[in-house]
Amino acid sequence: MAEFQNFKKRAQKEKSDIHAYANEKLIKNLLPVLDNFERALSLDAGSDPEAYAKGMALILEEMKKAMADAGLEELDAEGKDFDPNLHSAVMTEANEELEAGKVSRVFQKGYTLNGRVVRPAMVVVTE
Repeated sequence: MAEFQNFKKRAQKEKSDIHAYANEKLIKNLLPVLDNFERALSLDAGSDPEAYAKGMALILEEMKKAMADAGLEELDAEGKDFDPNLHSAVMTEANEELEAGKVSRVFQKGYTLNGRVVRPAMVVVTE
């Protein structure tokens, strides 16, 4: 019986450790992005605004790559059929270029994580 109790305690600790450190890989991939943001914010953006904007764009791409490596994918919504499982309609509008029930604009991008929707896209749907 004591052996079984020890096994249960060990299994519970392992489970607890898995939950505590589940995001470790993602965090390690995001640390360089954080470092680059801190470096960029320490610079004077007014001295060369074009270079600053280019640097911020590079940091954004680095962030997107780290998120994609973790399984995050952007939902492609504009011009697609409205799907309540993927989209959250915030308004409707008339649009002669698209048929009814299509997404005409995206207010906020939606994302999936390993195929599961983590945030639906906020969209405008044609009527």
